Amino acid sequence: MRQGAFNNDSKGQFAGHETFPLRLLWLKKAFDAVAEGAPSTIFHEQGAITQFGVGRNMAASIRYWALASGFFREDDRVIRPTELGKVVLADRKLDPYIEDPSTIWLTHWHIASSAKMTTTAYYAFNALAVIEFDATGLIDELQSLVSNRKWRATRGTLKRDVEVFLRSYVRRGDALNEDAAEPLLAELGLIREARLGGWYEFVRGPKPSLRDGVFAYALADFWERQGGSTALTAEQICYAPGSPGRVFKLDEDSVITRLMRLDALTDGAWQWTDTAGLRQIQRREDIAPLSLVERAYDHQELALSA
Repeated sequence: MRQGAFNNDSKGQFAGHETFPLRLLWLKKAFDAVAEGAPSTIFHEQGAITQFGVGRNMAASIRYWALASGFFREDDRVIRPTELGKVVLADRKLDPYIEDPSTIWLTHWHIASSAKMTTTAYYAFNALAVIEFDATGLIDELQSLVSNRKWRATRGTLKRDVEVFLRSYVRRGDALNEDAAEPLLAELGLIREARLGGWYEFVRGPKPSLRDGVFAYALADFWERQGGSTALTAEQICYAPGSPGRVFKLDEDSVITRLMRLDALTDGAWQWTDTAGLRQIQRREDIAPLSLVERAYDHQELALSA
């Protein structure tokens, strides 16, 4: 059992999505509803059907995914956008209608790099030691994790959560009707059906649509969770649970290539070194994570990253 990926104070969460994957327009719907802050009950009241144009269960799902996405937070039963949410989703800001893949990558980062709200996604991306897996095997591993940590979750709950996880990330060939609408995270192509019999595989590789600004933002977040030391090794960034390498399913060469570009991206605030066999990124100056996000939407970065 690979439990080292979890902190001792971790508490598993395997419900809240009401069995719906995150859909394209939901984050913007949530932003428009709580842009100035709103009671969390806004997603559960009778008026939610009119406000969001969906049923009550789906409105509750919108709330869950909004909070899991990193674009919103809840304090004292009030939901409001985070600074990231304001920069990306506000009208006339970076990407209010989620037309840029960077927004989807940011959403995936917050969902798969933290076990707080989306334990199954975190476990799958950070603790599964295999490239290929099937739903039953993943459920078995989660059930063992729940049992060892004395969390409360039935096998039925885990089964539903794994189903939502797979529907969230795996592109379906029959996504033509409303019930099979293509979920937002499936656009990234991180998991695909491997073979008949319900097997799936992670797609590892360079991820051309993942811009260096999003990678750097994720690295800054990961760095902070590691305690904010002045340096991180390439091995940590590639392989540690919750690292950009694990969460984005990047191969080692792709991570190193991106780390070597960070000096230019950060104007020297972060510097790549490779001396005496020690490959690491060093922090020489602090840098605002949101400035890295803004670079991701600066399409001049495409030329820089090429």
